[in-house]
Amino acid sequence: MRIKIFTILLFLFSFLEVSAQSAYSVEISTKTEPTEKMTKNETEIGLSIFKNIGSKNKVTNTFKYKKTGINYEFENYNFEDYINEFSNFENDFNLFHTINEKTSLSFEIKPTLNYEKKIGILDVNLLGGLEINYSFDASNSLSIGAKRATIFGTLAILPIFSFTHLINTNTSVAIGFPNTQLSYSNNNKNIFLIKNSFQGAIYNLDSPENDNYNQATKMTYSQMATTFEYQRNIDTYWSINFQGGYGFNNKYHLTDNSGDIKYDFNSNNGYIFNIGIKFKH
Repeated sequence: MRIKIFTILLFLFSFLEVSAQSAYSVEISTKTEPTEKMTKNETEIGLSIFKNIGSKNKVTNTFKYKKTGINYEFENYNFEDYINEFSNFENDFNLFHTINEKTSLSFEIKPTLNYEKKIGILDVNLLGGLEINYSFDASNSLSIGAKRATIFGTLAILPIFSFTHLINTNTSVAIGFPNTQLSYSNNNKNIFLIKNSFQGAIYNLDSPENDNYNQATKMTYSQMATTFEYQRNIDTYWSINFQGGYGFNNKYHLTDNSGDIKYDFNSNNGYIFNIGIKFKH
């Protein structure tokens, strides 16, 4: 009980700091990623709050809950009753500070809670980073920084960067790591995006899988995803988005506490389908 209370307080602390704001959004989405050997299904709900503090500072805070289920093909795996259901809470707090007309800083702190079915204090990780943005002119900008993340299925501090170019009033491109994006909008109702991103996560297992998997204690996941997304603004408050694409270099591993691979699922590449709805006020 004490662990659960501590975890809830950790996630709600920064959220409550900016809760009395005038701008917010709520988003719900569901995603499926079928492959030859397994299918991953995700349902996610998120609440975001935005606040301008003076003329030089902006705060955003996003609290998300995600439920992940994995359906295995039993002729390939024998995981009928375990290693098939995971949950994630995260609170993403961002502070944007304008230094001058060309330069700004972005600071992120993101506690996450990734667990199988039972919550423990070891399931909490503290992610985040620091990024600096410089605008060369009205059409070109560069962001560089470092972030503590689980992009490759391991917890590590990684460099991040992005070069953004505004091609015209309707089209922009951002090339970088871990995300690259091409965006086009033909009016204020429709947005079309092509994205390439690196994604990953780590989940602690409830108990070590000693018998068959050599004391594996964690499930790790990573992939590179290329997707096409369509966003439709229904009115001032509501929007929907549809996303389809393909996941490359999918890696699902069972590892020990040292990060050594104890079992490789040998998951194939597969398609990605996602649909979401968003309310913004």
